[in-house]
Amino acid sequence: MKIISAALMLALFFCFAGLCRASANEAKIKRLDGSTISAAEIERAVTKLMSAARVTGIGIAIINDSKIVYVNGFGFRNKEGRQPLTADTVMYGASFTKAVFAFLVMQLVEEGALDLDKPVYRYLEKPLPEYEKYKDLAGDERYKLITARMLLSHTSGFPNWRWFNTDEKLDIKFAPGSKYSYSGEGINLLQFVIEVGIKRNVGEMIQERIFKPFGMTRTSMTWEARFEGDHAIGYDENEKPLGHRKRNRVQAAGSMDTTISDYARFMQAVMQDKNLRLRFRNEMLTPQIGIFSKQQFPTPSSETTEENRRIELSYGLGWGLFRTPFGKAYFKEGHDDGWENHSVCFPDKKIAVVLMSNSSNGDSIFKELLEILIKDKYTPWKWEGYTPYNVNG
Repeated sequence: MKIISAALMLALFFCFAGLCRASANEAKIKRLDGSTISAAEIERAVTKLMSAARVTGIGIAIINDSKIVYVNGFGFRNKEGRQPLTADTVMYGASFTKAVFAFLVMQLVEEGALDLDKPVYRYLEKPLPEYEKYKDLAGDERYKLITARMLLSHTSGFPNWRWFNTDEKLDIKFAPGSKYSYSGEGINLLQFVIEVGIKRNVGEMIQERIFKPFGMTRTSMTWEARFEGDHAIGYDENEKPLGHRKRNRVQAAGSMDTTISDYARFMQAVMQDKNLRLRFRNEMLTPQIGIFSKQQFPTPSSETTEENRRIELSYGLGWGLFRTPFGKAYFKEGHDDGWENHSVCFPDKKIAVVLMSNSSNGDSIFKELLEILIKDKYTPWKWEGYTPYNVNG
């Protein structure tokens, strides 16, 4: 029997290791129609789109079989400093925060601490208009109709933000529960009820019940000094830097800082039914109201359309919903000057994607990215306002 030399064994080891790395790099990511895409193909497509649309940076995560299979950062977190955006770069989550908050609310519903259909004013010690923040509602008794279900499904009748009104006062624009109209004010009212009415700390609960158990180690509802070393700044349409607002107050409608890796972990946990019984997860993702507005913003919209009836566009509790030939889908977005985020999950196929960009131009490539990455041709991009960068090209 011949003895294999140490040098030959070492050579064989490195050859095997090289083959393993090559195999990993060539791993195929499943898409909705059964086709696949490689990491190299993703990187070529993303780099080309970013250059054409002037997108400063973007993070991408893909989930297959309810598990994260791809996470990567592209471009810059700080273009002037030539600092790359990575999978662990802290970015502004914007309204991704609302989906996290909705998950927490459903945990409270599961525990019996909150009833989705009990008028929220009944949790408070005083009439709602007697609280300074809600004094504008004095004289409008319709506030007594508003429930947690309405607040999570954006059917409360509130404007998105009171300062969009000419007088900057909070008002109820239509009969609560009668139609969909996106409202950050509604989410903030539910946070107020939880904190003042049932005396629970929303920030602490989210940290202990969601961020920690799901391994979201670089996520917080307020800014933390430890993020200084690797965080993105936002950029406008002309790639002018806008900075990164360091929020010091928990706001359920949109104060969360997170990373593409961490938010993908949250999506993965939702898909895997973690920390929320199936009954309550299903309730969260069940249509509460059909959506017939021409576009999501500005709100409230008086212009309607039948264009999205074929996909049964609707809203659940904290998430948007629609149907496709590949089954149902649920989604959540996040927007602010210099920040564009989108997530969508197809639970029947166990496939999801998360996009986070530190560029106001980011959403101009979302339509193409969704098609390239997972063959999603069903997300209502016109309703979302995701106008492609080359729409007139």
